[in-house]
Amino acid sequence: MQIKFLGTGGAFDIDYLNSAALVTVRGKCVLIDCGFTTYQTLVHKNLLHRVDYILLTHLHNDHCGSLANLLLHKHVVDKAPKPTILYPTDQFKAQVYEFLKIQVKNPDKYAEFVPLDRFEGIKAVDTYGLHSEGLQSFAYIFEEEENRIVYSGDLGKPDVLFDKLSRMPSLPTCVYHDITFNPENTGHTFYKKLLPYMNGVEMFGYHCDPTQNPGDNPIRLVFYQKDLLA
Repeated sequence: MQIKFLGTGGAFDIDYLNSAALVTVRGKCVLIDCGFTTYQTLVHKNLLHRVDYILLTHLHNDHCGSLANLLLHKHVVDKAPKPTILYPTDQFKAQVYEFLKIQVKNPDKYAEFVPLDRFEGIKAVDTYGLHSEGLQSFAYIFEEEENRIVYSGDLGKPDVLFDKLSRMPSLPTCVYHDITFNPENTGHTFYKKLLPYMNGVEMFGYHCDPTQNPGDNPIRLVFYQKDLLA
């Protein structure tokens, strides 16, 4: 199992690209999120052909803004098989479908839609309203053999995610969590609130401007981990 980030920035951190990642799990390549810089990054790095499956954490533009571009490129330019959009709930599928209808008219022409529970090794954690009020969002947990990768999505309150992890069987775990260095930014987790959860897991921060990283932050930032970048 492997994770490679295509970007590590937030919506306004344009120098660091939108946070998105490719996770290889159980022999399949899964793209997590497809923000407005993700499509061009996949093209520039010649990685678009690797995308078999797509998972979205939520429908903010920096997480889904170039999804239609990706689907159209696969169909029109590459003439490749349709990628599969995995969805955790029927309600979220309907939201993604309506979002895509505005841009491609008939989403079924460009993507398969498959319930996440049919894909062994990935679990969703419902984080509704914990990033933005009234907004559906999800964190994801990937497992293969004796390893676990956790991807927070955008999450202002981490308790629900770590409560879920505490009730799962013990496995070597790497947590990739969105992070903010501004305590007034309640849509993301202030770094000090993650410190109590560092015991027993590897913790990495993303979705931030790394130049603002305070000197007392013990959480390693993905941006500086070159082996984690695509």
